[in-house]
Amino acid sequence: MRIAMLSPIAWRTPPRHYGPWERVVSLITEGLVKEGIDVTLYATADSLTSAKLRSVCPAAYEEDRELDPKVWECLHIAEVMEQADEFDIIHNHFDFLPLSYSGQIQTPVVTTIHGFSSPKILPVYRKYNASSYYVSISDADRCAELNYIRTIHHGIDLEAFTFNPRQGDYLVYFGRIHHDKGTREAIEIAKRTGMKLVIAGIIQDQDYYDAYVAPHLGTDITYIGSVGPKERNEVLGGAYALLHPIHFHEPFGLSVVESMACGTPVLAFRKGSMPEIIENGRNGYADDTLDELVRRIPEVSGISREGCRQLVEERFSQQRMVRDYIGVYKEIMDKHGGVISRGGSLTVG
Repeated sequence: MRIAMLSPIAWRTPPRHYGPWERVVSLITEGLVKEGIDVTLYATADSLTSAKLRSVCPAAYEEDRELDPKVWECLHIAEVMEQADEFDIIHNHFDFLPLSYSGQIQTPVVTTIHGFSSPKILPVYRKYNASSYYVSISDADRCAELNYIRTIHHGIDLEAFTFNPRQGDYLVYFGRIHHDKGTREAIEIAKRTGMKLVIAGIIQDQDYYDAYVAPHLGTDITYIGSVGPKERNEVLGGAYALLHPIHFHEPFGLSVVESMACGTPVLAFRKGSMPEIIENGRNGYADDTLDELVRRIPEVSGISREGCRQLVEERFSQQRMVRDYIGVYKEIMDKHGGVISRGGSLTVG
């Protein structure tokens, strides 16, 4: 089986700090290689992978502002499409744009939809609904107008997350600084409960940060910026609970699973995929209002940190995610007259 893995180029694959789509692409790619699958990763030239790497974009355009995103996105997508006949399947993680090329090639395209940025992009997904294959990352993120081959929850590399059995004494907010993610509400929860709060993540909305975050920073509420893997483990694992008071229908929420892998329970608004990930009383609480989350703070102390880690091992491992995608590839190849065997050989029927 020969897979072309098309990653976004906003960030390096895997990302140095922020870059959830690129992080998932890396996990799938590396897992497939371990399973003996022939994978070619299309990503930025500075990406790190054990697969074959092909690139036209020298670096991530969010890290090198001299790069024009539209120009390099066009060149990046065109590269894999022009080489499509080398592969049995193209796995697209680049949202809707690559679909507009898919009618010009014979190679099947499976698209992992990492979320809908706007209803305005749906016409593209509708047009290619019958000729492409869509994977949702949660049941909550499915569009009723589209057909899906599977829902596959994200998985994480458990070895990259250190379990901390000790319950911390501070709250943590881990995500982009934006109204959608509820940074302001996390600060309010901390203030109402009298607990310290550590905020980590990129500032996606500077005006929001200036108005609702910066004025509250001090001894009890600190902002540490975007953190890499080592710091991520420390700040997540050392916390009492992760606050995730989102204002949008979260397609998945990697930080939620990463926090639980470190043993730290999660308090979130019951939106999007949160009910699929959080089991109330076992790994956190998903509620509807801020008042409810504030009242949950004392209850967090009764949640087993070992149980949080165990749930991730059971449901959100990299290995499970990779197996699920291999199952999708096999189903697609069977539909196209091929039978796939481990190690990359393809028998055409």
